[in-house]
This record gives sequence, structure tokens and C-alpha cells, in this order.
Amino acid sequence: MKILAIEKEIEGVKPEQFTPHLKAEAAQVWKLVQDGLIRETYFRTDRTEAVLMLECADPGEALRVLQSLPLVKEGLISFEVIPLKPYTGFARLFENDVRE
Repeated sequence: MKILAIEKEIEGVKPEQFTPHLKAEAAQVWKLVQDGLIRETYFRTDRTEAVLMLECADPGEALRVLQSLPLVKEGLISFEVIPLKPYTGFARLFENDVRE
């Protein structure tokens, strides 16, 4: 199942609190990419927040994966987890158009 994970800043966290954990964060994200759990990683252009595309069995697994990230463990960030399903609207293009 594809899962969209959008980073959410935690109020009161200062930018300098991130610095000691950034190398470990990058290493863990790389490990999760290599494990096939994180498929895509992005930063938003309007904020300094990450957007991840995960491939997991369900949202619970996605939450467990995200909880392995050092910045999450340290309470510096959290994620909104959004399960996705394929768009089925194209089927409408191929329905019989019955007119009287």
C-alpha cells in the first residue's frame, strides 16, 4: 500500500535542536530506502518539511517505520500518515454511452 507521509513541525522546537541528529536521520532514511519502505523523499518548497512516499502493508506499519527516524524519536517532528489507493476514475472513459 502506498502511504503519503507529511512532516509536521512540533511547536516550540528550535532549528538548532535538529543539528546533532541530521546525519543519523539521513542514514536511517537511506536504510529505509534500501529496505524498500521509503520509495520517494522530498522537501517542500514552501517550508523546511519532508514529504515521504512509503510502501507499507498498512498505515500502522508506516507509523512504525516513521518512528524509527531519529528526529521522530527525539520528539522534534511528527508525520501525518495518509493511505492512498489507485485512482479509478479513468474507468468512466470506457463506460458505454447509451443514448436514446
